[in-house]
Amino acid sequence: MKLEKALFTAALVLAPVAALGQTLPPNNPNSTTFTFPLTVSPGAASCLPNAKGVVIDHTFGNVENLQVIVSGLPPNTDFVLFVIQVPNSPFGLAWYNGDILTDDTGTGVINVVGRFNIGTFIVSLGAVPSRDVFPAPPAVLANSKTGAVTNGPVQIYHLGIWFNTPEDAVKAGCPATATTFTSNHDAGIQVLNTATFPDNEGPLFHVP
Repeated sequence: MKLEKALFTAALVLAPVAALGQTLPPNNPNSTTFTFPLTVSPGAASCLPNAKGVVIDHTFGNVENLQVIVSGLPPNTDFVLFVIQVPNSPFGLAWYNGDILTDDTGTGVINVVGRFNIGTFIVSLGAVPSRDVFPAPPAVLANSKTGAVTNGPVQIYHLGIWFNTPEDAVKAGCPATATTFTSNHDAGIQVLNTATFPDNEGPLFHVP
């Protein structure tokens, strides 16, 4: 399936959301759509040269539907979507949003409902203990027990997509570098991001 066909499929998926928009109360008049690209990450450029994506961010005024469509990725593989502070390393603060499973052609689609606009932020006003659920890799454990302090809200306007496991990255001919960007904190490298936008003005900044 080409990306163009994926966009057509995405339009069908988005149709119920558009219908939902018609039922929202009149105090949500600012229904708009902002579409932007995903570009291959520097660490994946040599092993995934055809990777690309498009994001359709539709706001209904009080909530957004974020639709992410990717292609040119390894088939039947799990990838992980995050909202992040800056597109490339060290990424800054991050928010896990879901998994994208590619089909036989390396195309995948995910829809996420939440706040994906100029107001999207993350905050930690005090370091508190975290539940010890996923102790590996060990470097994550100490941080998860103490948390972090942001000393106020931090806006997060970029997107990034990672291999769910280092093993999947190796199968695709990519580096085996382990990262923490998945639910059990044992992900592979980043494959796509929104680096076509400035670090301090990611695409979500442009959604009112």
